Amino acid sequence: QVQLVESGGGLVQAGGSLRLSCVVSGRTFSSYDMGWSRQAPGKEREFVASINWSGSSTDYAYSVKGRFNISRDNAKNTVYLQMSSLEPGDTAIYYCYARPTTGGEACWGRGTQVTVSS
Repeated sequence: QVQLVESGGGLVQAGGSLRLSCVVSGRTFSSYDMGWSRQAPGKEREFVASINWSGSSTDYAYSVKGRFNISRDNAKNTVYLQMSSLEPGDTAIYYCYARPTTGGEACWGRGTQVTVSS
């Protein structure tokens, strides 16, 4: 089992930037594809971005493409989400997840709140 701890959330004005981090412990980090999802009040959790175990492949939700960038540092057991040109619609709790490259259920962090004011 892995443990995931997110950080970097906060309050930012529209047009601003934030960088989220997720530190993973407990297992070999490079055994996991990583990703971020978010959940806004009253809405279902939605996919934001993902990155494969080596960092060679990424995927983004259409709503964040061109504004968000996911990356990982396998030496630091950390995945990042750089968010730019933030909009009030990006306000949500952001969750990091780790999915084993061999298949199976993903593990989730507890989330970090991002609030974008207009």
